[in-house]
Amino acid sequence: MTQKRMRILLAETDSIETAEALRALYPEAEQGMELTVVSTVATLLATIKVVNPEIIMLNLSLSLREPMDAVRLVHRTAPEVPLIAVADPAEKEQAARSLTQGAMDYVLRGFIDLPALDRVLRAALEKNTLQGLTDLLRDPVTELYTRDGFLTVGARRRDEMHGHGGALVLICVLFENLKAIHEAFGPGAADRALHDVAGLLQGCCRRSDVVARLGEAQFAILGVDVAGPSAQLMRNRLGQHVAVHNRTRSPQDGAELRTSTGSWSARDGRSFAEFLDEVESQLRLAAVGMKTETEPASTGA
Repeated sequence: MTQKRMRILLAETDSIETAEALRALYPEAEQGMELTVVSTVATLLATIKVVNPEIIMLNLSLSLREPMDAVRLVHRTAPEVPLIAVADPAEKEQAARSLTQGAMDYVLRGFIDLPALDRVLRAALEKNTLQGLTDLLRDPVTELYTRDGFLTVGARRRDEMHGHGGALVLICVLFENLKAIHEAFGPGAADRALHDVAGLLQGCCRRSDVVARLGEAQFAILGVDVAGPSAQLMRNRLGQHVAVHNRTRSPQDGAELRTSTGSWSARDGRSFAEFLDEVESQLRLAAVGMKTETEPASTGA
């Protein structure tokens, strides 16, 4: 699935399920992966500098005490390396807690789905690869991807979906009353409103989806590996989140968002930049009052 030889350090002792899934995704015979398996947390810590892994996977059951202690210890030892927790289904609550202690994601043994595992690993690699470019690819106000960052990540996701027949859904969003908030309450209020809208968009998404601020009042959500009919479901979910948000705001500073949607499949010949341009064009037409299928996700009360 990739031409790059990925270095993964796996700490697991009583099961070969995770290792087998990794080898199925990235065959070592094809130089797709360099997998190092250790059986204790102590050995894992001692091996990090030797292996220089791009991804660390830690079985939570290896910890003789509190699993979160092992997660925190590994994260402190190699904070720059994405950490993925591996847990039994009975440990799902602890796996979820690990996300607050340094892990970036988790997988459950017995339920390791190869496409889902692939997305988790690619997201980890992306975090690792783009770490040094964070300042260039992130918007300082919302901490979302900028347009350049979105195009970079979106093109990568498009290539991944093309490789295994997946699909993408794109929602472009216009924050219509941002200018009015800025004029009425000042730049500080506008920045807070932008930050709130960014949180709304992220709250509508899965961890594998991508959210960006494309311009002054423009945002986008990229749904990864989803079916075309999911576009309306995602749009409706956004509308529900906006409605809840606006009930806690005054009529003057509620978020008025207009959206347009589009779908891309593996049979689609458009580049990601062309796909984005088309969906944005729908939004621009709607914003100037031309008749399209675009409609507001929500309006302020």
